[in-house]
Amino acid sequence: MAGSKLVLEGRISIISFISGLGVIIIPLLVKFGAHIDWIFDYLTDVNGKIAIAAYITVINGFLLIMYKGPLYKVAVRACFLGFAFGCGLILSFADTTWTHFGWYMCSLSFFHYSEYLVTAMINPRSLSLDSFLLNHSVEYIIAAISSWIEFTVEQLLIPEIKQVSWLSLVGLVMVLCGESLRKAAMLTAGSNFNHIVQNEKAQTHMLVTTGVYAFFRHPSYVGWFYWSIGTQIMLCNPVCILGYTFASWRFFRERIEEEEISLIHFFGEDYIEYKKKVFTGLPFISGIKVNS
Repeated sequence: MAGSKLVLEGRISIISFISGLGVIIIPLLVKFGAHIDWIFDYLTDVNGKIAIAAYITVINGFLLIMYKGPLYKVAVRACFLGFAFGCGLILSFADTTWTHFGWYMCSLSFFHYSEYLVTAMINPRSLSLDSFLLNHSVEYIIAAISSWIEFTVEQLLIPEIKQVSWLSLVGLVMVLCGESLRKAAMLTAGSNFNHIVQNEKAQTHMLVTTGVYAFFRHPSYVGWFYWSIGTQIMLCNPVCILGYTFASWRFFRERIEEEEISLIHFFGEDYIEYKKKVFTGLPFISGIKVNS
C-alpha cells in the first residue's frame, strides 16, 4: 500500500513539477536563438504577463482534468514549485540586477519540492501535503516575506549592495551544501526520518549512527540551518542575515532539546553514549543535558 502511494503521488509530483517548469519555454519561443538579455524585459511587458497567465491557466486546467481531490492538491503544489523554479532559471540567466533573486527562487522552490519527493521515497507512510513544508509555520512565512521585502526595497534604493557577486556565491555554496547535507541525512535515516518529532517509538524505529550521522547528531537540522542563512547571504540581505541566523539558531536549539528527550526515552543508554561521541553540528547547541 505504501509502495503504491509512493509510485502514484511521487509520479504525479514529478509530472506536475515538470509541467510548471515548462514556463521557461515561453520566452524561448518568442525569440529562439537570440541573446537572453531581453528575457527579463519581455516577462515584465504586457505580452509576457499575458503569456504566463495563459500558461498557468492551461496547466491548471490540465491538472484539474487529470487529478481529483487529494491528488490534485499534490499536483497543484508541485506544479507551482516547478513554475517558481522555472521563473528562477529565467531570472538567473537574464542580464538583470535580479539575477541573484533568480538563484534564490530556484533554491527555495527546489528545497520544498525535494522535501516531498524524498519523503515519498524513504517514508511514504508519513507522506502528506505537509511534506512540502509550504505551511511550516506562520513564523517561517513571515521570515520569507520579510526577505523578499528587504531585497526589493534595497534593490530599489541602494542597488549597489545587491551586486556583491562574491558574497552571493558564498551564499550559493552554503545553500548547495546545506541542501545536500539535509537530503543525505533524510536518505540515510530512511523510514526513521519524519518531519514531525515523534513521541512514541515505532516498531521499525532504529538509532541511526552511520553516514552523515557519524559526524553530526542532527545533520538534517545542520543542513537546514546553513541553507536558510545561505539564502539571505545569496540575496545580500544584511538585516535578514542577522534575523535568520538568530531565529534559526533559537528554533533548532528548542527543536533539538525536544527531540532528544524522545530519543533518550526510545534508545536509553545507546543514545546517551552516541550523544557523548558526536556533537549536534550546530554552534553553541549541545542538546538536552543528561545527568551523569
